[in-house]
Amino acid sequence: MSPRIRKLIEAIETTHECRAVHAETDVVAEFFHDSVAWNGIVEIFDLEGHPKARRCYAWSYPVTNDTQYVTVLEIPPVNSAESAVRMAIASGQQK
Repeated sequence: MSPRIRKLIEAIETTHECRAVHAETDVVAEFFHDSVAWNGIVEIFDLEGHPKARRCYAWSYPVTNDTQYVTVLEIPPVNSAESAVRMAIASGQQK
């Protein structure tokens, strides 16, 4: 398991207080007015012990000498990596 995946698991388990198991990787490109709003790799995790979600979408990005981790639970309307990225952008979680 890569250090990146380990850090994402740690972020999910700390934030959402459940166990996360890496399931797959997806590449997402989100466009806004014909421009790329976000482009990157989203990791998808199966959750064990979360009361509302069975999956979580997570990714990271650099921020001034640090790394920011974004985790989005698969709770409607989030049902894919793409919708997780859209939700993070809309909520201001993803800069």
